[in-house]
Amino acid sequence: MKLGISMNFAHKTPEEWAKKHKDAGLSAVVFPCGGDAPVSVIDNYVLACREYGLTIAEVGAWSNILSPDEKTREENFAYCLKQLELSEYIGAKCCVNISGAKGEVWDGGYKDNYSEKTYAEIIESVRKLIDKIKPKKTFYTLEPMPWMHPWSPEDYLKMIKDIDRDAFAVHLDVVNMLSSPERYFDNARFTNGAIALLGKYTKSCHVKDVLLDTHLTVILKETPCGKGGFDIKNYLERLDELDPDMPVIIEHLENEDEYREAIRYIKSL
Repeated sequence: MKLGISMNFAHKTPEEWAKKHKDAGLSAVVFPCGGDAPVSVIDNYVLACREYGLTIAEVGAWSNILSPDEKTREENFAYCLKQLELSEYIGAKCCVNISGAKGEVWDGGYKDNYSEKTYAEIIESVRKLIDKIKPKKTFYTLEPMPWMHPWSPEDYLKMIKDIDRDAFAVHLDVVNMLSSPERYFDNARFTNGAIALLGKYTKSCHVKDVLLDTHLTVILKETPCGKGGFDIKNYLERLDELDPDMPVIIEHLENEDEYREAIRYIKSL
């Protein structure tokens, strides 16, 4: 696998940025520029990736294109277009977003997230994005979430079929789908089933850990790698069997020290 982190090391030049990733033992990156950056800056980061042998795993398009506010929704859709265009330009493995939320919190859980109308909006919005950019080198993907589509491997597979675009693929985050005690305790089997179902569509992955709290009713908290109950070793082994060059990105840690500790832990496995 090609390990990366979602944080950017402090740097003054693209070369320094790339070298710090390489020196940390990483071989994949999350692209640090947005689609509104000067082309010369974007090109310099791409060149630095090539020089240091770094795979550009993903371009983030993090925004809510289902926002109840029309102006916000339109702005977010335009942003996703720009990020997908950037992803295609630099040849990233994927451009990733979430499907969106029917409320003020961009990634929040709402009852209407599950409605048939919302599902139809997601399908339409993804088709629209892909049909506007027509990517050939990259893919548009949706990160799974506990409280919005796609919330399970089966739900993701259904979306692939319903969206019906070659440029739509999978961004895999198994921990985000461990939304019940059953999935949590039997997570190795759940992981294996998810990869068996979605593996051939998967372009990039996240890795982290999760811990089931002992307080009622059900509280699942994300935690640094190795501090929870997720079988990370099994996850990595299955991904390596799927594709030895699969990008795997550590995410959601607080600072550089925590990321370096997580890198050491992942490498120890």
